[in-house]
Amino acid sequence: MIFEKVRKVIAEHLGINEAEVQLDSKFQEDLGVDSLDIFEIAMELEEEFDLEISNEDLEGIKTIGNLVDYISSKVE
Repeated sequence: MIFEKVRKVIAEHLGINEAEVQLDSKFQEDLGVDSLDIFEIAMELEEEFDLEISNEDLEGIKTIGNLVDYISSKVE
């Protein structure tokens, strides 16, 4: 369920089809996300999941799968 929510937020933010957002998608290389987009997406996800993503943690998140794993570890 977390992946579906993350996928929806990212697709809506980037204005792309949800099918383009896969677990192995890399933010910069595959989705063309810049640092501002990553920050804005993180803020949206913090609201969605009621958690806080530190800047240090965010720097280590390179793929959608990394992000889903991170959120899973914080909300379960």
